[in-house]
Amino acid sequence: MKLRDWLMPIESPPAVFLIRLATGGIFLSEGIQKFLFPAALGVGRFTRTGIPHPAFMAPFVGTVETVCGALLLLGLLTRLAALPLVIDMVVAILQTKFPYWLEHGFWAAAHESRTDVAMLLGSLFLLAVGPGPISLDARFVEGSWRQAISHLPRS
Repeated sequence: MKLRDWLMPIESPPAVFLIRLATGGIFLSEGIQKFLFPAALGVGRFTRTGIPHPAFMAPFVGTVETVCGALLLLGLLTRLAALPLVIDMVVAILQTKFPYWLEHGFWAAAHESRTDVAMLLGSLFLLAVGPGPISLDARFVEGSWRQAISHLPRS
């Protein structure tokens, strides 16, 4: 598959928009909340859960979630935006939900991790299928963007 085709395919169905809406909207909201409520959801939470360098990591993660969530909502550079969100969710699950599982058992952890797992799967889905035809990516591929990326190397 060519790099340019992987970056901006539009062959997926229009319903992909719904996955982008849910996944991007939640990431955007959660990213902003890390800045609005730092004690509960930002630096304070990162400190309580033992994430190293919480004063750096909380704003970094908040920025990634905000920017990449907005990109998903717009359908702009969708696959590139989904990749850091996959990493974000894998780290979040391993850092917060796995220890919870060890302490409280499977069912309690399954309940507590339902949003994280849904966000991980939504991000993986968008990474796999791309933005769909209702996206800025599709608009750019159909127009001048295709010319701008035509020089990318073929793999």
